[in-house]
Amino acid sequence: MGPSVLVTGASSGIGAATAIRLASRGFQVFGTSRSPERQHLPGVRFVALDGRDPESVAKAVALVRASVPRLDALVCNAGVGIFGSVEEVPLEAVRDLFETNFFGTLRVLRAALPHLREAGRSRVVIVGSLAGRAPIPFQAHYSASKAALDALALALHNELYADGVRVSLVEPGDIRTEFNDRTGWGEPARSVYGERILRAEQVIRESLPRAPGPELVARTIERALTARRPRVRYTVGPDSLLVPLARRLLPDRWSLRMVRSHFRV
Repeated sequence: MGPSVLVTGASSGIGAATAIRLASRGFQVFGTSRSPERQHLPGVRFVALDGRDPESVAKAVALVRASVPRLDALVCNAGVGIFGSVEEVPLEAVRDLFETNFFGTLRVLRAALPHLREAGRSRVVIVGSLAGRAPIPFQAHYSASKAALDALALALHNELYADGVRVSLVEPGDIRTEFNDRTGWGEPARSVYGERILRAEQVIRESLPRAPGPELVARTIERALTARRPRVRYTVGPDSLLVPLARRLLPDRWSLRMVRSHFRV
């Protein structure tokens, strides 16, 4: 039997593409969904998991661990998006986003890490976003949650290094998935930020259909899981060179000006 892997958020988008690719490469793949009975992917066994619920997380990881001799890898991918200004998005919606994107990831990690350390030479992939390094206007909350995952992944890499567990952060740019259709767009036309927020939304909506599909990210995740010496950070997509380069070389005021210009705000 091939190595076992748990992929969160596997019902669609990057998670589904990753689960399918890993299963085709001989992995024993367990995918998570809040409604596993509705999911059907070739070679993927679905388990119920809601990252917002500690009991759900514990049950899912225990079920996976009981089904395999060891847990070899974990892909933390589950996440949600939200659109709106820092001033106007309800705090309850922001808390819900962080419950899924950050605390959901943290809960899964805490439940799975004892098994990954026990396995030795295991892998963890955390799916972040380039928005964590170049925050998007009117997507500050989503960007902040991904920046938090950036810090979590790098700290975790050092904490687990002596145990032989390797942690990689995968940072996609624009990717064409159903995730974008499920983003909470709110009612930008009613925003006090007027045309600026509408222009930013238009830029995002126009760019996504031209973006590469989730299979591109799935290939990168596979590399992180199988490379003899996996990288700590993988960037993926059309912005994967420009964004890191600009953040590294340009003063903040210039890189922020580039972001404003791109989103027409």
